[in-house]
Amino acid sequence: MPTTYTSPPAEKTWQDHLILNEFFEPLTLEQPRRTPMRELISTILSHRTTHADEELAYDRMLEAFGDWQGVLDAPTAELAHAIRTTRWPDTQAPRIQEVLRRIKAERGEFTLDFLAEWPTEQGLQWLTDMPGIGLKTASLVLLFNFHKPILPVDTHVHRIAQRVGMIAPKASADKAHKVLLEQLPPDPLVLLNFHKHNYWHGQRVCFFTKPDCPRCPLKGFCNYYLEHYGPATPEALAATPKKWDTAWGALPH
Repeated sequence: MPTTYTSPPAEKTWQDHLILNEFFEPLTLEQPRRTPMRELISTILSHRTTHADEELAYDRMLEAFGDWQGVLDAPTAELAHAIRTTRWPDTQAPRIQEVLRRIKAERGEFTLDFLAEWPTEQGLQWLTDMPGIGLKTASLVLLFNFHKPILPVDTHVHRIAQRVGMIAPKASADKAHKVLLEQLPPDPLVLLNFHKHNYWHGQRVCFFTKPDCPRCPLKGFCNYYLEHYGPATPEALAATPKKWDTAWGALPH
């Protein structure tokens, strides 16, 4: 039977994965886009910040201080100035230095490579014990860099899961990490595709304000669509694009 507005949340979650996998095309588990240390620090910098401003802050930081030891030893005010394109540089600067301090103290060097050998839950606990590192940041590092079976839930994934009905309307992002992970197979490739595709969908279709519902391939079982437009008509479903068209714009990083 097709997935409907009244289907169980787990069924909607799986159907979302299948449809967006087709809409955006499947990804593969390739070489990580960044080193683990860069992924960690860049994700801290990215909070409520555009990707361009995050990248600029990261580049300025390394240009100013050379390496992780230089960043750790830098006067905190100077580090905050270097990362000033982020949302809260005065808060992020001391957090980054404390994270670097802990990594160096516990591991003897600036590396996260040991996480490859650790069980997922152990790595998650170790990362989230540090200041400024929540479930999303820790999950991104573990999935992207070490292909651990864990699901990062950012604001886009969270918003879509609420609107479609994969999670409760008021479920927190932390709750969504647990619920969605239980609804999906513990397969890093599936989890990577689910995260990235819903991230792209939130960036390019399911906007925070004025979502582009006519273009959305999830309209046949999305609670938000039902509430604002009523049940999707056969004509609306037939007019829904089946593939992402690059003419609509480039997909985010």
